[in-house]
Amino acid sequence: MAEHLEIEQKFDVDPGFTRPPFGGLAGVSADEPVTHQLSATYYDTPDGRLAASKITLRRRTGGTDAGWHLKLPAGPGARREVHSPLSAAGSAVPDELAARVAEVTDGQPLAPIAVLDTERVVVTLRGDDGRVLAEVADDTVTARRLPEAGGPGGVQRWREIEVEVPEAVPDLQRAAAERLFEAGARPAGHGSKLARLLDS
Repeated sequence: MAEHLEIEQKFDVDPGFTRPPFGGLAGVSADEPVTHQLSATYYDTPDGRLAASKITLRRRTGGTDAGWHLKLPAGPGARREVHSPLSAAGSAVPDELAARVAEVTDGQPLAPIAVLDTERVVVTLRGDDGRVLAEVADDTVTARRLPEAGGPGGVQRWREIEVEVPEAVPDLQRAAAERLFEAGARPAGHGSKLARLLDS
């Protein structure tokens, strides 16, 4: 089980949004875009205790970090992410992750509540030394709440942009945000994809 701090900015964009280039930012080069197909099943208690505590728990396949992800609040614009690999247990929540939220769930079972499929286009931004400074993820999302979890079952679609940095780089984060705003992006109205789906 691995753990790291996730620092990201999220932006809402229209379906026809044209992603701006980022290679012109000072001291930054941009890799060619790479496309991933992701599928994530989100888990919560029947009464939504994780969501109420701004915690997300998902099982995701596809991309470079397939596995279980538990995201815990860690201050403005940051979350602590705990990662556990996929296992033979299939869709059963790993014991170590269930234990991390036991005080929140208070004995309530964790079960699937939503499925989100995402086409993600990633542009990696590097410094002059080749070190990764940020990743810009352009996500086209198809999401549905599961009827068996009390959801309406209808499909929703939207597009959003995430700029994630391995460590805070205020100048780069500000410059990337300004470039996105100039292209028509808006500050995200929700802190996570699941929150957007559940709020609809």
